[in-house]
Amino acid sequence: MDRIIVERIVCYAYHGVLLEEQSLGQEFQVSLELGIDLSGHTSDQIDDVVDYRAAISIVEEIMYGSSCRLIETLACRIADKLMTLDGVIEAAVEVRKPNPPIPGVQGGVSVMVSRGR
Repeated sequence: MDRIIVERIVCYAYHGVLLEEQSLGQEFQVSLELGIDLSGHTSDQIDDVVDYRAAISIVEEIMYGSSCRLIETLACRIADKLMTLDGVIEAAVEVRKPNPPIPGVQGGVSVMVSRGR
């Protein structure tokens, strides 16, 4: 399977369990891996492939939309919506909090979900 990979879409948003996260906000990073089929692809036209700008718009719509308590919810919503794009066969989404408000966590926290046909 062929892939489109979009790494680290950065969004400052207001998601989280803690009231501070919901009121002050924080940085989130979203990465995507879209499974597509480019076999037999000969065109050089954007209309003939999955336009990853549409995928980025979906991420922004959900990240800047209604607040969620869990990054699991965000990842699932993004993956489900990506599956509505024409030409997307699989979608893997990672939603990452690089600086979670958890003492001792230095490397961030992330959730990855996958959807497929």
